[in-house]
Amino acid sequence: MLERARVGVEITRYNVGETPVTRMSDGSGGPAVVVAHGFAGSRQMMQGYGLVLARAGYDVHAFDFLGHGRNPVPMSGDVGALSGTTQRLVDQTLTVVDAVDRAGAPVALLGHSMATDVLVRVADAREVGPVVLLSAFSDAIKPRHPTDLLIITGAWEPGLTDFAMRAARMVDPAAQSGETVREDDVRRQALLAPWVEHVAILHSRAGRQAALDWLNGFYGRAGQAGTPLTGWALLALLAAVTALFGPLARLLPKRTPPYAPWRAPAFLAVALLPAIAVPLLAAPIETRVLPVLVADYLALHLALYGVLQIALLAWMRGRAGLSWPRPAMAALLIAWGLGVFGVALDRYGANFWPVGPRVPIIAALCLGAVPFMLADAWLAWGTPLWQRVVARLAFLASLIAAVVLDTERLFFLVMIAPVTVLFWLTFGTMGRAAARRAGPVTAGLALGLILAWALGVSFPLFRA
Repeated sequence: MLERARVGVEITRYNVGETPVTRMSDGSGGPAVVVAHGFAGSRQMMQGYGLVLARAGYDVHAFDFLGHGRNPVPMSGDVGALSGTTQRLVDQTLTVVDAVDRAGAPVALLGHSMATDVLVRVADAREVGPVVLLSAFSDAIKPRHPTDLLIITGAWEPGLTDFAMRAARMVDPAAQSGETVREDDVRRQALLAPWVEHVAILHSRAGRQAALDWLNGFYGRAGQAGTPLTGWALLALLAAVTALFGPLARLLPKRTPPYAPWRAPAFLAVALLPAIAVPLLAAPIETRVLPVLVADYLALHLALYGVLQIALLAWMRGRAGLSWPRPAMAALLIAWGLGVFGVALDRYGANFWPVGPRVPIIAALCLGAVPFMLADAWLAWGTPLWQRVVARLAFLASLIAAVVLDTERLFFLVMIAPVTVLFWLTFGTMGRAAARRAGPVTAGLALGLILAWALGVSFPLFRA
């Protein structure tokens, strides 16, 4: 299904200056559409909309914002000031718009989340065509600007749903969801996409069809394309890759260390003490070294958490559960995680490959991720589900505590929570299969390297 969504579309990659761009087109030379992703996103995350529009005859150009995806140039400036980071992203988008603009139909704009504010400001600086915003929040939207605007919001985004309705009611106070309202040359609609939230909206069938219909209405076109279930197909593919590692691991010899069951009080002490201590220990330490938002603090947090937990494990359990790592199993887990899961994710879901500036960042994150995952694998070795859940919730609680202690500096740390949950559901499942054959040390070492990689490609590059 994911490959079928690409049938009939020519996909090419090029650069506008330093900005990586992916062009999706059926070759018919239809109006140009510039597509922009949200914070910590990438071009790949927007292909659900891009491919549908391309198959309907539009000339789609999706690009990576500064510091995102495969763009090697970091974001910069004051993230809280319109004249800072936002203006730099506006200037970058204008460069892309100018590069794809040609005589004839004006360029359409489509963006998600962070990009919605950028695109509204781009539309104020250039004469553009229709603007389609997913999960919008921009206070730059005015009663007559943009003149042609569709806002699509997920049904599970209540705050943003209210915002979209307010934007529509700037034109007609009686506007309802899904109703197109007009005043002179202004056309506007706020649409609710059912059963989706802030991320799933990127694969919403209702959202993609509405975006296509809105562009067709502006340009007077009738091109149509199917809206396949790419979101569910991507989840199924990644789930299959995850599940298939189990039988693959069983091809290698089984040599596991002995396991001694935990007593609940001892387990809770090892699981909870680092969650309490690490935010307090890390708070006064200056961490503004790596050119990635909060990555240096995260490396410190992971390192302290892992070292403290390993010390508690060694004190309470001695060497129970430990054995020498098995290189063949570790290599298999890394190759499958990065080379199979990573390739699938990068092709169909989100960027997973680092550009040059991210390589030293991944190396630095290894200093924290490896001890953290060693401790995590050792603590979870042979434990029942409830104990694994408690251990992981304790870590997430420690991140929340760190944000509370220094919200201004560490606010973006909240992004790590969903990434970590997804990591445990996918790579963590593979790691358990590896640990059952080769012990927790092997799994922990491999998962530490994979975690550093996953974090290193996810967070935006940033230069103050």
